[in-house]
Amino acid sequence: MAAEPESPFEAAYAAGIARELPEPALPAGRTAVVSAAPAETFALRGCVLTREGPLERAYITVGEGTSIEAISTRKPRNVRVHDTCGGVILPGLIDLHGHPEFNVFAAWEPPRQFVNRYAWRGSDIYKELVRRPQDRLIGALPPQTQLRYAEIRALVGGVTAIQGTSERIERLEEESLVRNVDRWIFGRHRARAMIDLPDEGERDFPRLQRIVGEIDAGEVDAFYLHLAEGRRDNQRSVDEWDRLLRTNALTPATVIIHGAALGRDQLGELKDADGKLVWSPQSNLRLYGETTLAADALDVGLKIGLGADWLPTGSQSLLHELKVARRELARQGAEPPARRLVDMVTRDAAEIAGLGAQLGVLEEGRPADLVVLERRLDDPYENVLDAEPAWVQLVMIDGDLPYGRADWLETLTDAGDRERLEPLIAWGKRMLLDTSYTAAPATGEQPPLELLRQQLIASYPQVGPIFA
Repeated sequence: MAAEPESPFEAAYAAGIARELPEPALPAGRTAVVSAAPAETFALRGCVLTREGPLERAYITVGEGTSIEAISTRKPRNVRVHDTCGGVILPGLIDLHGHPEFNVFAAWEPPRQFVNRYAWRGSDIYKELVRRPQDRLIGALPPQTQLRYAEIRALVGGVTAIQGTSERIERLEEESLVRNVDRWIFGRHRARAMIDLPDEGERDFPRLQRIVGEIDAGEVDAFYLHLAEGRRDNQRSVDEWDRLLRTNALTPATVIIHGAALGRDQLGELKDADGKLVWSPQSNLRLYGETTLAADALDVGLKIGLGADWLPTGSQSLLHELKVARRELARQGAEPPARRLVDMVTRDAAEIAGLGAQLGVLEEGRPADLVVLERRLDDPYENVLDAEPAWVQLVMIDGDLPYGRADWLETLTDAGDRERLEPLIAWGKRMLLDTSYTAAPATGEQPPLELLRQQLIASYPQVGPIFA
């Protein structure tokens, strides 16, 4: 029997993990052609989460460039101060596992639990609810439509960097609205990723060998790999660890996504090899009824990041995923400090991505990537863990102001930039959104959220809402 031809969905799913890319002419940072930039140097006043800990009633100064100029408990001179009314100011959140182009879908309710990812990928109900609608969207819309909608979903939840953007949907000459850690970032491409780990003789095995060679040559900092995504009693999932070793793919750059079927000893081996782990508990629990032994991973000293996975089975936002992670860790018998969990989506996430020198920490001279949350709890780290996307007051990426409270952005941006800001009502709050960002001359007008939503709904009426 002839093999079934690869559908647009399968091609997109496979390409949802970046392959080799020709080198484009990109700036070193986010030198934008259009963006909502601050009208002048200003300082935010609030509780600033620094590497050393929280600074109450502190000031973080952002210049007319893209970097943080200063962090101090002393009021800066000759600088306009914007008081966040005690808001928690922390590094922009980093979502280390996702499939952004699929985040236009509403959550899928699995009719049963599965033994591994291959089982649900082959199920009729999944094909009906996700695969076929995706095929329809691929045929009807420009690929950037889905990416930009997903980026907005991430942005309004305080996320400033994501993983998993498809090579199919990102133009090389443009940097996206939020940073993409395994694509071109800071003028370089030092990350690779695969979904299914190939064995010798399989189609993608030569590519795996090239990636391992690039890691050995010091050309790759992070290699994202879906591995052991299934139940611990499923032999196919368990056997993927042996394949990882057999193919020499366990390296200091290896970042295992999921690892749900790995035992404590294997997690220890991963740590000993200087590998890392990205955990998506919500998606695991919904699909398999169990998830990664994250408490054991913490206990053996493994560095862990979090990812909301994709919306069909994952969390609505990374802030929601943090809550699931905390509850599951408690169920597994671990209660790490709140700060440790916050590190999983900031400092630790940046280090896992090989971007610890640029992202994940608020420090003088670093890119101004930050989020401001409403302050409702005395402990600022507990405040982050309790936060919902509705608590997001302001998001800044490299000094740009793509999302924030309407009254704040109306005072922080100049008149020309304000013309591009799109008014929104987000969970009852009046907010402004700038979707116009591009790092190179755009091939056309960057569509606002209203138009993106109309385009998606025209082809798929059940499109997943952002503000829900």
